[in-house]
Amino acid sequence: MVRRTRAEMEETRASLLATARKVFSERGYADTSMDELTAQAGLTRGALYHHFGDKRGLLIAVVEQIDAEMDDRLQTISDRAEDPWEGFRSRCRAYLEMALEPEIQRIVLRDARAVLGGATPDSQRHCVASMQAMIQDLIHQGIVADASPQALASLIYGSLAEAAFWIADGDEGPERLIKGLVALELLLRGLLLER
Repeated sequence: MVRRTRAEMEETRASLLATARKVFSERGYADTSMDELTAQAGLTRGALYHHFGDKRGLLIAVVEQIDAEMDDRLQTISDRAEDPWEGFRSRCRAYLEMALEPEIQRIVLRDARAVLGGATPDSQRHCVASMQAMIQDLIHQGIVADASPQALASLIYGSLAEAAFWIADGDEGPERLIKGLVALELLLRGLLLER
């Protein structure tokens, strides 16, 4: 039996992930066979089973990878903003705008919802916790009205997630994005502390 090095194992896993992202994005999860996917990666089904368990496990890993990249992009938007409120607004807007990006739209907002029921619980908790910390900071600075940061984060996260699914569903995505951004501004204005 040939023993593989850690680097070779990581390379195999990375190859499967990269191939799956490409194929799922182009064809969708349902129209991708495991044989086709492993052939494109130049690997065997055994490699897929070893690293991900099955095709569904591979989808979970792809979604987690894309979620992490989205989170990094959103954090950069927050970090570069001139003030915390603008950073929060811009971050929420950018999340909705990502719903039109083909890879995110197909893999995260369509396939993951159909196959996995949506984002993983860990991803949801991370998003809500991140948003909760931002809202807590905005309350502390006297920008957002005093309310439960956890409740606000849960409500806003849920609203953004559902709006992103709505934008990604069907052929009217650009029009839905415009409507969603207008509605988002109305929703966010309601958070501001009256001065």
